[in-house]
Amino acid sequence: MLNKIVPSLAAAVADIQDGSTILVGGFGNAGIPVELIDALIDQGAKDLTVVTNNAGSGRTDVAKLLATGRVRKIVCSYPRSAGSVVFEELFAAGKIELELVPQGTLSERMRAAGAGIGGFFTPTAAGTRLAEGKETRRIEGREYVLEKPLKGDVALIKAETADRWGNLTFRLAARNFAPTMAMAAALTVVQARKLVDLGGIDPEQVVTPGVFVDRVVEVSNPAPAGQA
Repeated sequence: MLNKIVPSLAAAVADIQDGSTILVGGFGNAGIPVELIDALIDQGAKDLTVVTNNAGSGRTDVAKLLATGRVRKIVCSYPRSAGSVVFEELFAAGKIELELVPQGTLSERMRAAGAGIGGFFTPTAAGTRLAEGKETRRIEGREYVLEKPLKGDVALIKAETADRWGNLTFRLAARNFAPTMAMAAALTVVQARKLVDLGGIDPEQVVTPGVFVDRVVEVSNPAPAGQA
């Protein structure tokens, strides 16, 4: 019987390896898998590359992971959003690498990875420092930059509802990057606020099909992001 539900947060992240690229869902404080991040911190994997929208706020969640010193590199669009004190401290001290990626490009690079596309040309960042070292092409008189797929070893995402096959729904803006990250990762781990029986999700309401999900753990009362 196919059942992707695991008994605990610790079990959900137990085999994440050192050196992994981790895709972490979330946009601002919406959709951040707080409990999975905490479980990864407890698990101890190091030398990580974290791909996410912003570099955390305060000293919790993504920022808390950065503060452990186990993140070698962060790939994000907004490293200096409000309260990103941990990233700023680490970057100023030369203790973390940054790859800055425009938000739409970040999403499309992950979508390309999930769709098996070898790359795409975009006008975003053409003629800027972000295009340095990348192939460019002039198309119909406009300069474009070649961007490559962005794959993850693991995706950590937060869902509203899941069944044992891993079919998912999301709550409003908490959906953000989660469906794309689930497609782009070799291993997708989900914390869901509510587990339902098969058939408990209308097929027309499924946002991420279970084929893209590997593990689901129930977190019925998730902590708000950005709070200790």
